[in-house]
Amino acid sequence: MPDSPATPPPKIVSLCVSMSKPIKFQGRDLYTGIYKEPVQGRVALRALNLDGDEQADLTVHGGIDKALYAYASEHYAFWREQLPDTKLAWGAFGENLTTERLLESTVCIGDEFRVGTAVIRATQPRLPCYKLAIKIGRSDIIRRFIKSGRSGIYFSVVEEGVIGAGDELIYLRGDEHKVTVREVAELFIRKSQNAEQIERILNSNLAAQMKSFVAAAYRM
Repeated sequence: MPDSPATPPPKIVSLCVSMSKPIKFQGRDLYTGIYKEPVQGRVALRALNLDGDEQADLTVHGGIDKALYAYASEHYAFWREQLPDTKLAWGAFGENLTTERLLESTVCIGDEFRVGTAVIRATQPRLPCYKLAIKIGRSDIIRRFIKSGRSGIYFSVVEEGVIGAGDELIYLRGDEHKVTVREVAELFIRKSQNAEQIERILNSNLAAQMKSFVAAAYRM
């Protein structure tokens, strides 16, 4: 996603964090970090997360390849139309960064950006777990979220630093495969018949866990 001289670079609209919190669901006690809230000021971004942020189930959340989750502010208009009775403030989808001009269709796996004093790398789209359904209060949101193609983008941290709302994401470099985040997300919406495309995706800098999901889905 090289910056265009005619278009301002992407930026952070809101920075959101949450420590893991207890909730009850179907009579069970659970912990989740999905209830993100915007914070003011600048926050340290470390290898595994932001200061003040936490993931509860590390088998499917967090880790090196999912240290930071970004969701486009542009998607909120769609969801407010789709879910008119649901309050959707920044952070509603569990994102750390609510952004402008950072879309799945333009960001490629492996793209690196400088944001604040940190450097981050795009690693994969999101496949949400059932806790998004708890948060939004709709059992059908998982299916609708995936089908929408509005997956958001996970990032790893290449260089730790400090970031905050208003910071621009300055494109630094990408890789030769040019696999967009949207291209990977669409593999879980409709079956690709293009073996060359699947091979290219598996050869990219896609996160290892997501590669295993793709390989299993396509028996590679």
